[in-house]
Amino acid sequence: MPTLLDETERTLLAGRNIGRETALALADYTDKAALYDLANGIRRHFMGDRFDACAIINAKSGGCTEDCRFCAQSARYAAGAPVYPFVDEAQALRMACDFEAHGVERIGLVTSGRTLTERTLASLEGLFSKIARETRLYLCASAGLLNEEHITRLIAAGLKRCHCNLEACQRYFPQVCTTHTWEEKAATLKLARAHGLALCSGGIIGMGESIADRIDLALELRELGVMSIAFNVLTPIPGTPFEHMRPLPLDEVLTALAVFRLVNPRAVLRMCGGRQQFGSDQYRCFTAGANGAIVGNYLTTNGSELTEDMARIRGLGFTLPGERDRG
Repeated sequence: MPTLLDETERTLLAGRNIGRETALALADYTDKAALYDLANGIRRHFMGDRFDACAIINAKSGGCTEDCRFCAQSARYAAGAPVYPFVDEAQALRMACDFEAHGVERIGLVTSGRTLTERTLASLEGLFSKIARETRLYLCASAGLLNEEHITRLIAAGLKRCHCNLEACQRYFPQVCTTHTWEEKAATLKLARAHGLALCSGGIIGMGESIADRIDLALELRELGVMSIAFNVLTPIPGTPFEHMRPLPLDEVLTALAVFRLVNPRAVLRMCGGRQQFGSDQYRCFTAGANGAIVGNYLTTNGSELTEDMARIRGLGFTLPGERDRG
């Protein structure tokens, strides 16, 4: 008799999507190793072994007006995040060139705050233009809630992808943030797509949400047509409201990853903040459905050391297009 995993594989290989009830059953599947193997096989079938490595630069840090309960950059919390109005351009350009030399092919500029002020927008335009002239990097921005002027000006400066994390599913989002809405984030993504930008979005698990909430987030990302999914695991930061959240065990993370992959078989599933908590075991994420990552350091937490990261990823059989393209 076919198992749930057999039926899921047959559905996906036939080009159909799985639904919410199937995803819930998969999250509860007892043979975790078999679940991870299926997710890895589906990743390989639809995405091959091409690894999507990106890096971020914290272009504007701290002082944010919003109350996202996980975030050290909110001015409402005494979390000790660095505060500066905009990164030094020369330093940022050196970082971008170094990332490219290590096989990274995408760079994201991240600014704190609800949205862009004119000053920050102009600074982003200038820095994006310089990176575009000096590198072959694919340019991404994570700049809060954007309007049409923001998007058109950044596209003119070289922007190719808009990142705006949903953070949590629509139902659970008010437990994470009250100063802006899930709907406003979704509107930014829809506007960016309407202007021809690729989309990157995702969320954070480990913020007190249920398994069903995680699955609903995976389904919402699929509905929005997000093909680069940012998968974060909460790092409880002292001084934030979520500082006492229970760290998730690795198997719970791997299960969520596997289900995200099976719900979104054709998307890049990108490991972002939080994987460093698992030490060398973090690389098991790339055998349970993930096929991309932010490498180097993150916004206010340290990531894995870049050279080690790339070596471990190669060791799992992935290819890094940035290196391959240079022969």
